[in-house]
Amino acid sequence: MDARVTGTLAEPDPSTANRLIRLLYIARALRGFGDGFAIIVLPAYMTALGYDAVAVGLVATASLLGTAALTLAIGTIAPRHDLRALLIFGAGLMIVTGLAFPNVEHLTLIALVGFVGTVNPSGGDLGVAVPLEHAVLARTASDATRTHIFARYSLIGALCAAAGSLAASLPDFLVAAGSTRLAAFRLMFYAYAALGIVCALLYRRLPHARAEERAPQAPLGPSRGTVYRLAALFSIDSFAGGFVAQSLLVLWLFERFDLSLSAAGLFFFWSSTLSAFSYPVAAWIAKRVGLVNTMVFTHIPSSIFLILAAFAPNLYVALGLLLLRSALSQMDVPTRTSYVMAVVTPAERPAAASVTAVPRSLASAISPAISGALLMTAFSGLPLVVCGTLKIAYDLALLYSFRHIKPPEEQGG
Repeated sequence: MDARVTGTLAEPDPSTANRLIRLLYIARALRGFGDGFAIIVLPAYMTALGYDAVAVGLVATASLLGTAALTLAIGTIAPRHDLRALLIFGAGLMIVTGLAFPNVEHLTLIALVGFVGTVNPSGGDLGVAVPLEHAVLARTASDATRTHIFARYSLIGALCAAAGSLAASLPDFLVAAGSTRLAAFRLMFYAYAALGIVCALLYRRLPHARAEERAPQAPLGPSRGTVYRLAALFSIDSFAGGFVAQSLLVLWLFERFDLSLSAAGLFFFWSSTLSAFSYPVAAWIAKRVGLVNTMVFTHIPSSIFLILAAFAPNLYVALGLLLLRSALSQMDVPTRTSYVMAVVTPAERPAAASVTAVPRSLASAISPAISGALLMTAFSGLPLVVCGTLKIAYDLALLYSFRHIKPPEEQGG
């Protein structure tokens, strides 16, 4: 066992648990920073190569489909395999992604890299590493602290994604310094690969261990029905979200308001920052009104703001409404994760995280291609309206279906 971090993931002692959490927080920060600039640079890179919104939507769909397939595979095998090795594998995919994108220009090859790679065009909490990190974090937390730990995890990821959004403006400075635009974009992808290398080195400091000392015969057991119902509902939410996947929202702002790359980076910095600070607020609210209520009653107003943004008469109104949406739309991220981890047994957590994530990824993979086509219609804001309407329907269905299924910390209250 590596002396730097001892113990096992099944029953970590307090000092080991704290070190595990810190390592995963740092890795989440690096991945968030990389995703923050990659999801802005990718559509700009494709535009510089001469591709239109439909092509960007197709690549977004390929990326989300690949994320779904890999997340399902990881969640299924995680209870019986070394989590450390699986996390290092995920970091390796990040490295390959950063090295491959700068060296392909044909649409088929770009889509292939998107499928097998780790750039998530939705900007959400999907990816190969996510169910693994969730399982480790859930093992270290008590019922009273679980939501706060996931809130900090999400906060760190979002703040670093915000910083990454600012870094997306670096190509403009490189071009001003004499670089070509394509060369500047390629340099950003190489930086993404470098972040993957650092993540791999961090994961190497984790102990060799499985999610459970005795892996279950099946990935899901007594909680199967609950997990499947949650997965079905989450897929509706993600199908809706795919209409405004961040790559496509960037493209909408580029084409509707002629927003510059630097301005887009600044906007998404503030958008991600607002989302980040909403996470601890969500944990505070959830402690008082419950996890499901927090998910629903913060999500509905955010969807209304998104619908209104589609009809904004100018850039400033649109950005203002989108920022208001950002302050509310992600409050369901730590609460949703905490809820899923709370209503299943510890042995089911990796599979539950995966099974609830995969339908979300599959569903969100369908809509970007449709959204890309809708962006080229007379009313380019139509994807925003469709997204907001479907998300409100999801929130009402979630409230109706799960208002009586409470996590341990809410029972008997």
